[in-house]
Amino acid sequence: MSHSALSRLLPMSALAVAGCLALGAAPAQAAAKPALGSTGTARVFEVNPVQSTGNEGLTDQNDSASAVPSSAYATVQLRNLDGSGTLTGRWVKVESATGTPATSSTNTFVYDRSQDQFEQVMAYFWVNQAQEYIQSLGFGSTLPGVNDQQQAVKVDQYGGDNSYETDKPFRIRYGKGGVDDAEDAEVIDHEYGHAVQNAQVPGFGTSEEAGAIGEAFGDYLGVTVGLAADAQYGWAHKTPAACVADWDSTSYTSTVPHCLRRLDTNKTVADKDGEVHDDGEIWSRALWDIRNGYVKNGLTTARADTTIIDAQFSFAPDTSFSAAAKATYLTAGSRDGAKAASTVKAAFAARGITF
Repeated sequence: MSHSALSRLLPMSALAVAGCLALGAAPAQAAAKPALGSTGTARVFEVNPVQSTGNEGLTDQNDSASAVPSSAYATVQLRNLDGSGTLTGRWVKVESATGTPATSSTNTFVYDRSQDQFEQVMAYFWVNQAQEYIQSLGFGSTLPGVNDQQQAVKVDQYGGDNSYETDKPFRIRYGKGGVDDAEDAEVIDHEYGHAVQNAQVPGFGTSEEAGAIGEAFGDYLGVTVGLAADAQYGWAHKTPAACVADWDSTSYTSTVPHCLRRLDTNKTVADKDGEVHDDGEIWSRALWDIRNGYVKNGLTTARADTTIIDAQFSFAPDTSFSAAAKATYLTAGSRDGAKAASTVKAAFAARGITF
C-alpha cells in the first residue's frame, strides 16, 4: 500500500482512469463451480498481528519471521478445497504467486510470514472466510448469491504497495510493498469487497461518489468479516474496531493506532475532496453507525450487514450518495421495519447525505 492517497487500495475504476486497466462487465454468476472436495489445515494470522496482540510497535523487518510473535498465528481449517493439493477451491483459486506455490498432498499448509506461501494461504483462507460469512447471512439461499463463484487471486506479484481488483480478467492482485498486503486480512477482504460489488452491479464505480462507496464498503467488509471471525474462533481484538488494516499501515503511518483509514471519522459531505478513498470515509461512517444503531435497536450486526449488502443490488454503476442511501433506507424498511429504516436515514443525515 502506497502512502499516497491515490494508490491506497486503488479500485479498478480508478486504475482505469489512470490508464492502467479498462472497465468491463463482471463475469456471469453462472460460471461453473469446482466441486467441494476436502478440508485442510493451515496457519494464518488472527486477522492481523497488530490487532490480535495489541502491539502497535510491530514492524515488517523485511518479512522476518521473528518480527511477529507466534501468538499472532492460529491453526485453522482450510475449507472448500478441491482436493488437488493446491490452493484451489470452490470459492477461491490462487492462480500465481511470487516464489514456490503452496502445495501439499495431505492438505497441510503450515507456513510462517518469512515464506512466500504464507501470503498465499492467507489469501485463500480470508477470501473463503468472507464468502462463507456472506452466505451465513442468507445470500445464495434465501437471498440471491453474491459473488458465489471461484475468485481468482494473484499474491505478491505486484511490486508496489497496493492491491486492486479488476473485471477483465476477473481477478484480485495483492501487492508486496511494505508489509505484504496479503498478510492483513482486512486488506484481503477490502479487495474482495470490490469483487462483491462488481458481481452485484457490473461495472460499479463509474462516478466519484460510487467509487467512494466502493472504497467504503471494502473497508467495512474487511472489518466486519474480521470481527465475525474473532467471534467465531474466539480470537482477541486489542485495537480499535473501527481501525482498518492495523498491520499493513505500520509501513506508512507514524501515528498510533496505525490505521489505513477509519470507519468512525466525523467527515460529512462538506469535507469531500474528490478523492475516492478520502470521501469513502463519509460513507463508511454511515455504515458503521447503521451497524451500531441496529445493535441499540436490539438487532444484530449480521442483520445490519445483510441489509447493507442486499441494498447494493439496487445501486446504479454511477450511483450518488443520495440515491444509494435511499436504496439502503428502503431495503432496511422492507427487511427490518420502520425503526431500522429510521436508524439508517439518521446515519446518512448525520453525514449530510439526504434524499
